[in-house]
Amino acid sequence: MSRKILMGGNIAIAEGAILAGCGAYFGYPITPQNDLLEHMSHRMPEEGRVFLQTESELAAINMVYGAVAVGFRAMTSTSSPGFSLQQEGISYMAGSEMPGVIVNVMRAGPGLGNIGGAQGDYFQSTKGGGHGDYSVINLAPASVQEMMDLTMLSFELADKYRNPVVVLADGFLGQVMEPVVMREPVTKFHEKKWALTGAKDRPKNVINSFEMNPANHPGRIKQLLHKFEKIKANEVRYEALNLDDAEIVLVAYGSAARSAMSAMDMARERKLRVGLLRPVTVFPFPYQPLADLAEKGCKFVVAEMSGGQMIEDVRIAVGSDNEIKLVNSYGGVPLTADDIFEAIDILM
Repeated sequence: MSRKILMGGNIAIAEGAILAGCGAYFGYPITPQNDLLEHMSHRMPEEGRVFLQTESELAAINMVYGAVAVGFRAMTSTSSPGFSLQQEGISYMAGSEMPGVIVNVMRAGPGLGNIGGAQGDYFQSTKGGGHGDYSVINLAPASVQEMMDLTMLSFELADKYRNPVVVLADGFLGQVMEPVVMREPVTKFHEKKWALTGAKDRPKNVINSFEMNPANHPGRIKQLLHKFEKIKANEVRYEALNLDDAEIVLVAYGSAARSAMSAMDMARERKLRVGLLRPVTVFPFPYQPLADLAEKGCKFVVAEMSGGQMIEDVRIAVGSDNEIKLVNSYGGVPLTADDIFEAIDILM
């Protein structure tokens, strides 16, 4: 029988990382992800693994870089201002093809903002917040169960593609508590012949993102771009609800998707044909499923806890001929089902 445990979202991420075989965690305190770091501070030593509270978020991401370079599964977690500080390190990891996991439990911004949940880091996370031509897979949980499951998946995808992966959550999900089905620990791992494990019996491995000869660098970038195209082709994930007969499609992720689901149920009770498409990967984004719905003549309501960021990807998907309405909150204020239902009512 599956074992269920009541736990908070941040704790579910921590336990998911441990189940996935995370061998090293590095982090610096920042609200609203502090209980994740605190939980790892005793759970990782219990498992005989590495925990280190670093002097800064800059140190944390670079220690992740070092740990994954020698073959560990490693991660860090932070919230929005700390995530900003880690962008250079994430760019270095992508350029070096290093498979680390970064958890961003988003809070309100810009700047210090406040500690309420928000989704204003969407552009930064999905478009590559550091320098250069690179992308990172972004997994966006919408429940405590997914906080665990998608964290476990993030380690698998990071190793599969030798690329950083972000678990993009928000402060409301980090703090909410729900029953979670405990998963089985991962016991089978990708072989890492590229890792820096000593070269007594093999040629030496070199890991860097620097190419001294400018003539050689375009080839390295082309290799990365080819990898990102493979990710776009193979790793799109989304949840589709009531789309077969939908006239209006709600598009939302994370906490906003939970409110959107309630708004959809309210609409269905009134015999309104409303469905929901929830991106689970916000990179790669589910452009084609949205484009297919646009071809059917659907209208769209984009619900997000930001000034309006994901809506730009929805516009790319559906084009300019289909009606799109934004309903949003920002500044650490939750988005309610009533707000979203009102937007549906206007479009009907």
